[in-house]
Amino acid sequence: MITPSPATHYLIGGGISSLAAAVFLIRDASVRGGDIVIFEQENELGGSLDGSGSPDTGYLVRGGRMFEKHFVCTFDLLGSIPLPGVGQRTLKDDIESFNREVRGSSRCRIVRDAKRADPSFGLRARDMVDLVKFMATPESSLAGRTIESCFSPAFFETNFWVMWATTFAFQTWHSATELRRYFRRFIHLFPEFKRLGGVLRTRYNQYDSIIAPISAWLKGQGVRFETGTRVRDVDLERTSIKQRISALHVRRHGRDERLAVSPEDRVYLTLGSMTAGSTTGTNATPPAISDEKLSWDFWARLAARDPMFGRPEVFCQNVEKTRWESFTVTLPQSAFFDFMEDFTGNATGTGGLVTFAPSGWTMSVVLFNQPHFAQQPEDVFVFWGYGLRGDRKGDFVGKPMAECTGEDILRELAGQLGVSHRIGELFKDAKIIPCMMPYITSQFMPRQRGDRPVTVPEGAENFAIMGQFCELERDVVFTVEYSVRSAKLAVQAMASGPRPPEVVRTDCSPVALARAAWTLLRG
Repeated sequence: MITPSPATHYLIGGGISSLAAAVFLIRDASVRGGDIVIFEQENELGGSLDGSGSPDTGYLVRGGRMFEKHFVCTFDLLGSIPLPGVGQRTLKDDIESFNREVRGSSRCRIVRDAKRADPSFGLRARDMVDLVKFMATPESSLAGRTIESCFSPAFFETNFWVMWATTFAFQTWHSATELRRYFRRFIHLFPEFKRLGGVLRTRYNQYDSIIAPISAWLKGQGVRFETGTRVRDVDLERTSIKQRISALHVRRHGRDERLAVSPEDRVYLTLGSMTAGSTTGTNATPPAISDEKLSWDFWARLAARDPMFGRPEVFCQNVEKTRWESFTVTLPQSAFFDFMEDFTGNATGTGGLVTFAPSGWTMSVVLFNQPHFAQQPEDVFVFWGYGLRGDRKGDFVGKPMAECTGEDILRELAGQLGVSHRIGELFKDAKIIPCMMPYITSQFMPRQRGDRPVTVPEGAENFAIMGQFCELERDVVFTVEYSVRSAKLAVQAMASGPRPPEVVRTDCSPVALARAAWTLLRG
């Protein structure tokens, strides 16, 4: 039996939601770092914001999240964390400085027939009418509906849809509600969307740029990290109008323990996981298909007791519709980067996703600013890609991406670029790590009211819910901002501190609306 200290704040999950909540508890609620415990079932913190590896083994980033200037909660958080070893500068300062130094403006967003393609939206009059009607439709009228039920088949053949879908990882069978939120949330980005203007980047991968500095700061404040520890269940005590968590059931290093939770303690639950069950392959092997979903099992146990916890099965029961595969390539020479600079017209790090629009996998790649890892040597280069439709056969390897080795993936990429004859030169001694993520777009599955729990369910006395699978008004999932906003709301409700600022409503700005309309009309 673990003996807790008085007024302990237990954070379940070691992703950005819990790390942000810990910062807000210390900064806004005057909680001592020693009274905060973060449980994480993996051996590393960061959740979906990861980055690992070396030049010898190959680097790995499972994915990345976009930032933009209206992520007010995220920049509030990052403005509180010092940039390691750099005087008074913060993580927010570093992102702003980096994006002034390396200005992004993609000159090659779409590739067709191994050539740069015109990125004009290609929307017909009917498509534009459908878009306006769609954004004006009340959210309640879209409950449970798919995107494909709201547009004609021709809409999904347009460059506009190809660019939108690959930027944010939407599929036609995903939630119409979420797509509507995205359109309204990011309508101010429409004028520069073809060039991915307005999208902010971190200096390094998001583990090195965000997770590592926040974790180091929290450790310096005395926060206790319990990695390799899985919270399997909780005990709920009920009265006629209240519920509180009275104990946590944890598995630590193969041993089961029960942790008593006092009435003064607070518990912050992160439910579900986009990257649960992730598996990796190698140059010579494809990633295995895993059915591991421990994070989902925890949520399912809670939901089985009370509908206030939502319906996790809505999001995790159809892996065929929630998975895709990414790949990270480590190169010991610059030949491919030199080729891509000539091909795209962008210096490395100044472009963005390059999508091979007609490809069977709907493959995209991105060349990050180098180095992409804080300790990456100067003569090593790292790029990333993914297949939005890896369930379909590749055009050059003739099999689904899920069945492909890392070398197969590079052969497909070389074919899409029209350089199959140069594969030995461009990818000499490459280390490729494919990564299958069965639940990566689970948060996009069609949903109805009540499928996602609110941050503080009615009657919750000492617990709150955070992360990608709680319900927040107007904000959009698959963003760091969503997780950080939920953490700020949870801390404000369970401890103290200010409520987060409202979501910036550029969809109510006449100027933003006029610019978006003009952009769509121009194509």
